[in-house]
Amino acid sequence: MGGMLPKQYLPLMDHSLLYHCVRSLINAPFVARVFVVLAPSDERYRRQDWRAFGTRLTALYCGGETRAASVLNGLQAMRSEVAVDDWVLVHDAARPCLGIELLHRLRDEIGDDPVGGLLALPVADTLKRGDADGRVLQTEPRADLWQAQTPQMFRYQLLVDALTAAGTEAAITDEAAALERVGYRPRLVMGDSRNLKVTYPQDLALAELILRSAAKP
Repeated sequence: MGGMLPKQYLPLMDHSLLYHCVRSLINAPFVARVFVVLAPSDERYRRQDWRAFGTRLTALYCGGETRAASVLNGLQAMRSEVAVDDWVLVHDAARPCLGIELLHRLRDEIGDDPVGGLLALPVADTLKRGDADGRVLQTEPRADLWQAQTPQMFRYQLLVDALTAAGTEAAITDEAAALERVGYRPRLVMGDSRNLKVTYPQDLALAELILRSAAKP
């Protein structure tokens, strides 16, 4: 985003991005607890008012150097609160527009799947592979390609074991990749373009439009 403030604390409709992400999970009646994994040195979280979420929200100051490390550290820190076969959902702190209907769809379509799965969208745009000079090397076929979203939903122990086995492998950029690495095939559940990840400054304005539209009666 090009600023000094960490992206998850950027203001969005009188709250932070992180606040909206937490609220979207708290609003789901089938989500028992929400754990926010933070850097050990994170002081900004304590300055915000989280009282509206009560005891269902817990901060864990155990973030790692990578996404995979942070998720694994968080899972290990919450070990006493979950059973080995409980479902856990991992959600990006920069996706503030997750709708309750998407959470229901993910839960319902995963059902009792032995592996779990993730929200994702089929790739619609033409894909170009570029070189170091910013010129097209080739056009990549987009058939059967999906853009991963979050939440991603897996059994607690299965995810812990997969992330542990993956270690520090750079290719593990999401939880599904860790499962794939050890031979599983996560289920793809149709996501929604409104469940965007705030990456560029203009995404904040789009996120606000989506949230305001969802709030209308």
